[in-house]
This record gives sequence, C-alpha cells and structure tokens, in this order.
Amino acid sequence: MSLLPELRYPSVAELVSSARALAAHRPALCTLRQVGVSRAGRPLHLLSVGHARRAVLVVAGAHANEPTGGSTLLALAERVVRERELRSDTSWHFLLCADPDGASLHVTPAPRSLFDYHLGFFRPAGPEQPEWSPSVLPPDRLPPETRALTRVIDELRPYLQVTLHGTDLGGSWVQLTKDIPGLAEPFAKSAAELHIPVETGASDAAGWPASGPGVHVMPAPGSDAAYPSMPDDARHSTWYHAHRYGGLTAVVEVPMWASDLVDDPAPHPAPAAALRRLARRLARDGREVERVLAEALPRLQGVDGPLLRAARWALELVPGLAADWTHTSPADTTMAYVGSVDAFGRRLPLRAAAMLLRVLRETDDRAAPLLEHLVASWSDAFAERFRARWVPLEHQVEHQSRTVVAAALYARGQREQAGEIGEAPHARARRSA
Repeated sequence: MSLLPELRYPSVAELVSSARALAAHRPALCTLRQVGVSRAGRPLHLLSVGHARRAVLVVAGAHANEPTGGSTLLALAERVVRERELRSDTSWHFLLCADPDGASLHVTPAPRSLFDYHLGFFRPAGPEQPEWSPSVLPPDRLPPETRALTRVIDELRPYLQVTLHGTDLGGSWVQLTKDIPGLAEPFAKSAAELHIPVETGASDAAGWPASGPGVHVMPAPGSDAAYPSMPDDARHSTWYHAHRYGGLTAVVEVPMWASDLVDDPAPHPAPAAALRRLARRLARDGREVERVLAEALPRLQGVDGPLLRAARWALELVPGLAADWTHTSPADTTMAYVGSVDAFGRRLPLRAAAMLLRVLRETDDRAAPLLEHLVASWSDAFAERFRARWVPLEHQVEHQSRTVVAAALYARGQREQAGEIGEAPHARARRSA
C-alpha cells in the first residue's frame, strides 16, 4: 500500500510519519535519523535505504512552494525498498524536507486553481533559502538548514545529489551541474508518456548549454550570467558542494499546471522586442504592488516576519530584472524561451502580492481587499494566457521519480566507466563495525 496521501501534497509531519513507518517495517534496511534543526527548532530528518558504499542523496522541500518533491521522495523510497536492483550496490538517502519552517508557511496542500495556490503562497527571501543562501551570504551567516545539508553531503559523499523542485505553471526540465550523457532520452520519453510538456527554453537556465531538450548543463565558473542583476548564482549554491567528492547534482523540475506554450522550439519573430515588452509589464506590475506596500507600511509598524521579508525581497528583484530584459541580448530566441520569460515576469510580482496579501489579512488591513482582487486577476490572467491544465499528482510524482532513477543509473554508469566511484566514510565505518 502506498504511503502517499491521496489527491494532495503531504505535510512535513506526514512525510516523517510515513518515513518512520517504512523504517519500522524494514528496520534492517532502513533508518530514520535527525540530522539538524531549523532556525525555529524544527527537526530535519534523513531516511536511508540500503548500506552500499556508493550513495545517492535526494533532497525535497528546498523551496516551500514546490510541494511535489515530498510526494516524489516517498514514492522513490518505496520503490527502492521494493526493487532490490536499485539498492544492490547503491544506498539511497532522502532528506525529507530541507526547509520545514518554510513548509509550515506554504499552506496549499490541494490547490484548486492558481488563485487558490497563491492564497496560501510562501517562498522565503533568498538569504533564507537553504540551497541558495551560500550564494548570497558569507559562510559564518549561513542558516542551520544549509549547514545541516552540507554536513549530510560531507558524510555521504554522494556520486549524485538530486534535488526535487517544481514550477506552478509551465513544463518540466532538468538542471545539471555536470552533464549526464543519455539522460535526455528517458526524460523526454517519460514526459511524453505522461503528457507533460518539456520546457526547452527555461528562463531559470537561460544561456546554459543543453545536452538534450529540457536538459540543461550549468556553465563553467566565469561564464557571463544571462541576468546580471540577479543576486544569486547557482555555482555558489549547495548544488556544487557534491563536487568536492567528485559528485554532481541534478535538479528535477516538474509542473503543477502544464502549458504547451513552453516547449515550442520555433524561432520567435522578434525576441528582443518581446522581452522589452515583458520588461515594461514586469516593472509596471512591480510598481503596483510597491504602491500598496508603501500605503500600508505606516500601519504595519512593528510587523516583521518571513512573509513580509519575502515579499519585499521579491519586489527588490523587479527593477534589475526588467533592466536585464531591456538592455541585454536575449539568451535564447525561441518561442519557448520567450514564453518562459513571460511566465517568470508574471510570477515574480504575483508572488510578492500574494505574500503581502497574507500579511495584510493577518493585520486586518484595509488594503487587503484591493490586493486580493489584484492577486485573483493576475492568477486568472496567468492561467488563461498559458492555457493551464492541471497535471495529475500521480503524473507529477511518476515523472519526477522516473527522472531521478534514470539520472542515478546513467550517472553511475558514467562514473563506473571512468573508475571514479569512491567509498563513503560511513560505509567503511559500517563494514568495520
């Protein structure tokens, strides 16, 4: 029987409960242990399956607003327990939720629409995100969630780290810190079978080389950034921590709502002009949310918290990003890329407005009805423009799970050919005990 709750995304408590049940059912094979605590004192749990020396680390919940990863993690753990060949020479380790504090604030376990999704939306400011904080903070100021994650990587020395991400509306794509030859084929096949579009021009991977449709390889250090204003850099994130031990990271993205507008590889007739138009809309929408915030701020004296910090941080990104799209040559010229940028430009001010709305509702502020109307209209316009269609949860999970397994198998084969698989310290200790 599956451990997955039906028709909704599991809470962190449900993830822990399911992992604990799995470990109790197979105690010789599975262990569940605490590997750290969050800033608010919530525990971070690691479920380990198998005892082989080579390791795969799977991380869920790095972004609170991307809930598919928790469901996928449970499905993967169950599959590894069932299929002996997956763990015959590989141990699997599952960080149940990298940001339990954030997960407690994103409260849409079964969203019925984009508007419903945004009514409970939360995504922390960059310095508070466990994977991204090393790219914007000095080492002595890293949050405890980041330090816990890097300690796990130091202990396991995984040949592959997979971090489970997602998008509200769009397609599926993969980001790799090093190429995994052969991964593009099973990834594309899975997406096609499950009717999930492949986001061939993902704005998150703007300017990156591709080893296949939707499979993007991060450029080498020193490469120019497609969006110079953005404060974070993937090459300074925890994704690169596995490189210390010869490993790599795969970031597997899957949509909640799909749009067939993000997988069109045809050339856009005027990409630079389109990006300038999108930049103007982004700046205009950002100013609209800024006006609501400025009008409400005198009434919010003494109010502070992660929702307000995150809303302000998102708004601070808007002017620079709009300038990037106006003055920088497009990193890609396809219809898919322009569509992805269009989605990004809608998403950023909408998220800021949604989080600010939650703050205003909590304080019963008079500006809340106006902002709620804005969040509703922007959500509806976003869904209508991209002809959003819900991806069944079981398809989200199945596609993400298949991609993780394919990445593990292809990366393992690649390293075996090169003779690079090393032995993790925890494995040596276990066998000598």
